Amino acid sequence: MNVGWGIRTAAILCWAAGLGFGLPCLPTAVRLLQGRGLPMFMGFHAYGGGPFERAGVPTMVTCLIVFLIFCIFDCAAGWLLWGGHRTGGVLALALLPIGAIFWWGFALPLPPLAAIVRTALILVYWKTLS
Repeated sequence: MNVGWGIRTAAILCWAAGLGFGLPCLPTAVRLLQGRGLPMFMGFHAYGGGPFERAGVPTMVTCLIVFLIFCIFDCAAGWLLWGGHRTGGVLALALLPIGAIFWWGFALPLPPLAAIVRTALILVYWKTLS
């Protein structure tokens, strides 16, 4: 199947968010459990500043593990989109409300912007998916 640039870009955005925010989840959870606090990334506390952090370490660790699972599904949506499968588009769209909870809870400003772009691309190029 010949998948166009729009769907491929949406797939890349799924992977970027899934890998970029998913890979640090386990090391961050371990660090919190060790009592070392949140790591710094580009001058900001990773996953910090949102309501999840204020809920305490046990809640934060649980949220990080569940967010990792969400990120795996995000990467799966990207994989399916890359192959031109409509199920990838459905999965990416279905993950939006769940992602919004995590983006809010971890105070993540970039994933919502990427989600808007990838959602627009999926909707515009929906007919190219099979």
